Amino acid sequence: MTTQTPNSLALYGFLRPRPEYADELRRTLSDLVEPTRREPGNLAYHLHEQEDGRFFLYEVWRSREDLDRHNALPALRAFLDNLPAFLEGSPEVYADTMISPYADSAESAPLGTVPV
Repeated sequence: MTTQTPNSLALYGFLRPRPEYADELRRTLSDLVEPTRREPGNLAYHLHEQEDGRFFLYEVWRSREDLDRHNALPALRAFLDNLPAFLEGSPEVYADTMISPYADSAESAPLGTVPV
């Protein structure tokens, strides 16, 4: 099934932790995954760890309003306010309006079956 959300917003980026905070940041980011996925308007929320130690976050929100509501949560605000102390440099963050519809994962084609 495809979710028709013409104003879906994708937010993605990289965080490079200071070596002494890598484990703590990994735990904190991991703890955000399931609660965020349960929020109204969240269509996807994924955390990846790169071979070079950076964390990659990928989120899809139904609308800017849903993302703004998420970003206003007190616990997330506290995390974001303190985040620079845990990082080497600034976060590399991008936010874009999706132009393709968001496909629900339960209905997505398995790898290798996409027609060319």
